[in-house]
Amino acid sequence: MAEPANSLVKRNSLERFLLLFADVRAGEGLTAILLTVNLFLLLTAYLIIKTVREALVLSEGGAEIKSYAAAGQALLLFLLVPAYGYMASRVNRIKLINGATLFFISNLAAFYLLSRLRVPLGVIFFLWVGIFNLFIIAQFWSFANDIYTEDQGKRLFAIVAFGGSLGAVLGPKVASTLFEPFGPYLLMLVTAALLGVCLIFPNIVNRIESHGGRAAKKASDGSQPLAKGGAFKLVIGKPYLLLIAFLLIVSNLVNATGEFILGKTVTQEARRLADAAPAASVDDKAKPPPEEQKSKKVRDYIARFYGDFLFTVSLGSGLAQLFLVSRIMKLCGVPASLYFLPIIALTGYSIVAFIPTLAFIHWAKVLENSADYSLQNTARQALFLPTTREEKYKAKAAIDTFFVRIGDLLSTGVVLLSVQFSLALQTLSVINVSLIALWLLLVIGIGGSYRALAARQIKAASQSDSAGRLA
Repeated sequence: MAEPANSLVKRNSLERFLLLFADVRAGEGLTAILLTVNLFLLLTAYLIIKTVREALVLSEGGAEIKSYAAAGQALLLFLLVPAYGYMASRVNRIKLINGATLFFISNLAAFYLLSRLRVPLGVIFFLWVGIFNLFIIAQFWSFANDIYTEDQGKRLFAIVAFGGSLGAVLGPKVASTLFEPFGPYLLMLVTAALLGVCLIFPNIVNRIESHGGRAAKKASDGSQPLAKGGAFKLVIGKPYLLLIAFLLIVSNLVNATGEFILGKTVTQEARRLADAAPAASVDDKAKPPPEEQKSKKVRDYIARFYGDFLFTVSLGSGLAQLFLVSRIMKLCGVPASLYFLPIIALTGYSIVAFIPTLAFIHWAKVLENSADYSLQNTARQALFLPTTREEKYKAKAAIDTFFVRIGDLLSTGVVLLSVQFSLALQTLSVINVSLIALWLLLVIGIGGSYRALAARQIKAASQSDSAGRLA
């Protein structure tokens, strides 16, 4: 529906500024900024802890162990997703968000205490971070989908998602700067503190939306628990949701295999440099043994590489989010926006198959991940706008956690094959090229289903308005 011509005078100064980036209407600015800041802090916290995760798991076990550990996340999520759905059917949305966030804060405190007892944390912390990231971000976007109507989400998600891109720029830089002086374990406490601050914003937004008179039906629904019903049953019972689930499986399989290619190459380079560096004399009692020195050099190189890599990815995704995403989605629509990432990935892996050097793999992954974290992420979140509340929370949680990790599990199978048969990195790139062809077919199917759902929703809203006027 077109916006009234005189609505411009109703916008406050914040909303007029936000017009530079998206179509923000009167009364929408404050909620959009609060959600943006919330996602900014969540992604800052996650990218700090992700850098810690990479350093711990790669230095303790290498890229193969990292890939195998990802399979364990899928098994854990098979148990955790139903538990999350059980809680969602018994508490309202704000209690669900607060409870999940406090749970993860307590986990970080426990990890810090375990580190003081010198318990090896590389693999277990890797498992935890993968679950934490998927749940906390999926929950945020479920809340945003619940707050906004379909029209609002299409217009405002680009601004909200920019908060995540900005946080993803700051997080790796903080981690890269503080990793050596603080060490990995104090950074866990930094992350816990940031999560504590994050609790403020959904509570404020929930209060604004519940008492603001806008989207009254959504506000009243938000005070009630969700209807009973299993998350997996919701996904399997609706072809549209099942297509999204398969999309995430395939896209994450491609990404996880690409991360293995990058991690393997980085680890090889770190060990090569550590072997080439001169070691301290065995008579020098002030320095640790040569093997311990080498291990520290490997870990520090990996941490610096991933800190810089994640910073570059986040900067690229942030610029794309700010200047390109809203314009692409407005011009192309939500379904067509999903084509950009697979085309970028197809180009990158096709070239890596012929040029498997660290420098080129690095920049191919920078472009892929930048598009993934900006346009792809925003469009993917918008796919849930025409769904029910149960599908937004329960089905989305299942899709964004369990089905994503199924992609990791399949990637583990690819890694096992590569180790068993000594497959070259070029061969893994060719496998990814084949998977991207399937990815593009899924995007075609999702586009048709999305347009059908959106049309039905518009028709239902029109009939409801007509009935209201007649009454």
